[in-house]
Amino acid sequence: MTLAGNPLLQRLQPYPFERLRALTADLTPNPAYRPINLGIGEPRHPTPAVLKDALHAAIDAEGGLSAYPATAGTPALRQACATWLARRYGVEVDAATQVLPTLGSREALFALAQVVLDPRAFAAGAEPVVVCPNPFYQIYEGAALLAGATPWYAPSDPARNFATDWDRVPPEIWARTRLVYACSPGNPTGAVMPLEEWARLFELSDRHGFVIASDECYSEIYFGDEPPLGALQAAWRLGRRDLRRLIMLTSLSKRSNAPGLRSGFVAGDAQLIRAFTLYRTYHGSAMSLAVQQASAAAWADEAHVQANRLLYRAKFERVTPMLAEVMDVRLPDAGFYLWAGVPARFGGDDAAFARELLAQYNVTVLPGSFLARTHQGHNPGAGRVRLALVAGLDECVEAAERIVRCARG
Repeated sequence: MTLAGNPLLQRLQPYPFERLRALTADLTPNPAYRPINLGIGEPRHPTPAVLKDALHAAIDAEGGLSAYPATAGTPALRQACATWLARRYGVEVDAATQVLPTLGSREALFALAQVVLDPRAFAAGAEPVVVCPNPFYQIYEGAALLAGATPWYAPSDPARNFATDWDRVPPEIWARTRLVYACSPGNPTGAVMPLEEWARLFELSDRHGFVIASDECYSEIYFGDEPPLGALQAAWRLGRRDLRRLIMLTSLSKRSNAPGLRSGFVAGDAQLIRAFTLYRTYHGSAMSLAVQQASAAAWADEAHVQANRLLYRAKFERVTPMLAEVMDVRLPDAGFYLWAGVPARFGGDDAAFARELLAQYNVTVLPGSFLARTHQGHNPGAGRVRLALVAGLDECVEAAERIVRCARG
């Protein structure tokens, strides 16, 4: 018997790591080298003591795990998030109405589409559009597809360090758009949106009424003296103090090396936050009280974030010049990925390069074409690979040395 289910599930494409496993399933990596995985963006620096100590104390406290948490989170956590926004971006939000804790940013990015997209539009035969960058984080596409919407992929511009080219979206697409996913700093490109790009998106949002979801989970890993501009910060500077139709999403996964904590928050338009809170009450996505207490401690501490940033800077300073000798690669604006062109001898075949690098040198990288979609006849990830510099300095340098040897054949 065939189980009848949601037909929209058939629209989902395999996740990039599933495709990578299939690509390399027949390979036996060279045992002469220890394996080094640059394929997955999982932070591997130590989780800071301030967070772990707060979590242990919260678990041990009376009621630490014995009470149901509220969907809206504790006032203490919401205030810690609001205080961090003020310190980091100079933006003042109401902790009670404009902040909502989430289980990291991934589930919130997905669930937001269910809140924003109006099912009445489908009944009227006007299938809405969700615009996202290309290449992109695949959750954006999945959220759109499972909400019944049509994804539209805005291409990246190599001339601007692979920033999203919003001007390539046609007017007729903007007219049908109900949700835009922006990612700044970008995954996988590391590009940061400047104020003029935010102004352009805000103007389009005012004209067409779509919501902007700004994915900012890489915001605290950057290489210059000036931290990346955030969406709420851009709106604040442009006089949009009501943060209308705007919501930002962030987490402790990259900032505090705590991906297993599953802790983040969203902030922005109070009406959106109210609707999102209602949805999440039914969705059952409240954060453990112990995790909330640990999260509040993490958001209040910047010393561990600064130390973490220095570790990434040291790796990028060593590895980027090494790889630039054999690949088209440059320092990103922010984030912990290098978005590198494959060596010339592979003729732009990112999958072939990933296979040979794993087979001969036991280094895993992610083909760029797996992170993008062929749209309007072009896959903007083709010919590139994503390198996640999440391991220690020595391991990243060793991986770069092997990549150089592979590139030179």
